[in-house]
Amino acid sequence: MSLAVVYSRARHGLDAPLVTVEVHISNGLPAFQLVGLPETSVKESRDRVRSAMVNSGFAFPDRKITVNLAPADLPKEGGRFDLPIALGIIVASGQLAEKSLQGYEFCGELALSGEIRTIVGEIPVAIACRDAGREVVLPMLNAQQAQQVPKVAVHGAEHLLQVHSFLLAQQPLPAIPSLPLREQQHMPDLADVKGQAHAKRVLEIAAAGEHNLLMLGPAGTGKSMLAQRLPGIMPPLTEQEALATAAIYSIAGLKRNLTDWQQRPFRSPHHTSSAVALVGGGSVPRPGEISLSHHGILFLDELPEFPRKVLDVLREPLETGVVHISRAARQAEFPAQFQLVAALNPSPTGHHQDGRATPEQVMRYLNRLSGPFIDRIELQIEVPLLPKGMLSQHTQEESSASVRERVLAARQLQLARQGKANARLSGSEIADFCPLQQADARFLEDTIHRFKLSARTYHKIIKVARSIADLQQQAQISRAHLMEALSYRALERLLSYLKS
Repeated sequence: MSLAVVYSRARHGLDAPLVTVEVHISNGLPAFQLVGLPETSVKESRDRVRSAMVNSGFAFPDRKITVNLAPADLPKEGGRFDLPIALGIIVASGQLAEKSLQGYEFCGELALSGEIRTIVGEIPVAIACRDAGREVVLPMLNAQQAQQVPKVAVHGAEHLLQVHSFLLAQQPLPAIPSLPLREQQHMPDLADVKGQAHAKRVLEIAAAGEHNLLMLGPAGTGKSMLAQRLPGIMPPLTEQEALATAAIYSIAGLKRNLTDWQQRPFRSPHHTSSAVALVGGGSVPRPGEISLSHHGILFLDELPEFPRKVLDVLREPLETGVVHISRAARQAEFPAQFQLVAALNPSPTGHHQDGRATPEQVMRYLNRLSGPFIDRIELQIEVPLLPKGMLSQHTQEESSASVRERVLAARQLQLARQGKANARLSGSEIADFCPLQQADARFLEDTIHRFKLSARTYHKIIKVARSIADLQQQAQISRAHLMEALSYRALERLLSYLKS
């Protein structure tokens, strides 16, 4: 047969759209033509496929070969189409029956020797094949990661000859080795943090409701220590959340180990990071730090050191939970449902009461943060210096395990009541799941107007109060819950004080 059809998958954001590889061999001068909007890396597959077939013992047709990658309007990049192109040529030249390809999809880059090299984005490929009801053949290292996708038949291959023998039913493909289990990483414990009971309380509220958190305090008070201990008190990822996180890491060329499969990601980019590094981008759109923090924590230390324009690009993803990247030739959408944790000093000198910085200098320093950006952070607290003698005391602090039990109980209440964390509630859902007594609603609205806070802050205070009530296993939000939620607006109070 001179025509062969092989199925593969492209990479488009988090999606893996189907690509039909059509190979036609006809009479004429020897040529190898590749069409279907291929980029340079795909066009170079002509030389890789030719050498891989010859070095593997296959006869390379000395005729005109036309390869079409359909659909023609979908850009194709990378070496992932090498394997399906080679199989298409083998079938079209009569060295393999076409019916042996039925029910399979193939992705893999070929070395000149015929070995199959890894690709990027195996998790979305496996998910798409599962939804299409086909089995997938991947490079062995990719198959190791892809086998974590449930209800899909994944095969791993190391050489083109192995795939050929498998399709001829002569011998099975080698077994996919299990992912190596790393030693369980020791999660930092809250018991390591001396004092700071107020900050630990707010950390617990943030974990219970997935609220954004800002910690304001002098250098060396434990802000970074507290942030690093937040993952240890949060609920583990569900299977669906873990799969979504693994898919993002897959297209970014990173791997998730079985040991940390259900552990929430914790990303801490340096303050010199660009806007593209945070939100993603590039000619071929790639996920940024906020997408790599999906279902996890994005920790920004020394917050005012980040350029203001860089921080302001986070405003929309903080509200929507997704990031849209548009380029001239490509558009992509990545999930970015992350929990922002930020730390900053109250002045450029590290303290705001040491006399080394004037109020004007402090205001100029803090004004690097825009009001709309601060408005999106529900919990804002001061982390003060420890009292004299606290560091030398040998007191037993509460462990992360005991705090996590309360957080899990509160999160179970939220999932049973509304199916999501409190921080993810929309405006209409707040009215349904966070009702206030009439007197309490008037009290909160009067307070918002008195301090000239926004309507967004009004709703965020109600969400925080709902989380406080959930931690206490109380069905109704009370005045005490609202007052505690209102007290967690430290940066706004500091700015108001400096302006006066």
